[in-house]
Amino acid sequence: MNHSPSGFEWGYGGSGPAQLALALLLDYTDDEAFALDHYQEFKTEVVSQLDCTGSSEYWRLTASEIDATLDVTPDEPVAPTI
Repeated sequence: MNHSPSGFEWGYGGSGPAQLALALLLDYTDDEAFALDHYQEFKTEVVSQLDCTGSSEYWRLTASEIDATLDVTPDEPVAPTI
C-alpha cells in the first residue's frame, strides 16, 4: 500500500507518516494483516509525535516503545524472538 508519493515523513498526521507507520509495523511484526489493522493508530500515537529538532536531528524508536504502544506485555512479544 502506498500512501505517500513523496516517501516517509513524521511529526504530523499526513500520508507520509501513514506510510512510515505501516512500514515500521510491518518490519517489526512481519505480519501484514496486523500492520494493516494497526498502522493508523500507530501513526496517530507514535509517528505523528516523532521530532527531529535539535542538534541530533534524528529520532529513535525502540522495541519496548513499540510494544508499549501496541499494549503488548513482555510475555507476549509482537515480533518473533530470535
